[in-house]
Amino acid sequence: MPDDVSSIRARAAPAGVVNIANVITLARLCMVPAAVWLVLRGHAIVAFALFVVAGVSDAIDGWLARRRGPTTVGALLDPMADKVLLVSMYVTLAAIQVLPDWLAILVVFRDVVIVGGVLALSVLGMPVVIRPLMVSKLNTVLQIVLVAVALLHAGSGLMSPVLQPLIWLVTASTLASGAAYVATVARTR
Repeated sequence: MPDDVSSIRARAAPAGVVNIANVITLARLCMVPAAVWLVLRGHAIVAFALFVVAGVSDAIDGWLARRRGPTTVGALLDPMADKVLLVSMYVTLAAIQVLPDWLAILVVFRDVVIVGGVLALSVLGMPVVIRPLMVSKLNTVLQIVLVAVALLHAGSGLMSPVLQPLIWLVTASTLASGAAYVATVARTR
């Protein structure tokens, strides 16, 4: 799940809007309300299955985009679908008290700072190309793993021994990733 929308957009071909990769990505985006509803209704195991399907669909549409060439629409839609799913799951899992509310706020705040900063600089005529940093890739993987473990925890009612350590790892990697992006942009200005 890349964080570098600008660099992907720069490489993307201006091909048509409708292709199979974009349809799969749009379907993944449409899974988000269903996943949120399932968690809120107490069907976390089904939401976990949907989360896995979303992950598989992300791999498939990524493979198709690499094979056939990315499109501008896909380059914007794919990371948006990924972020919307992750952020929605963090907020929802915090709402049902499986994850701490402060963690959901931190995850959302990091993304708002990054996207808001890129938009603000673009409006000011200083476009920013953000490339994914290793700490950001690690953060994304940890965030995904934590959502999966939290969904399994919520669905089974059993406390996973890795839940609390994962919460602290996601906290540390989210802070480090956000700070690294801010520092990277500040150095280029």
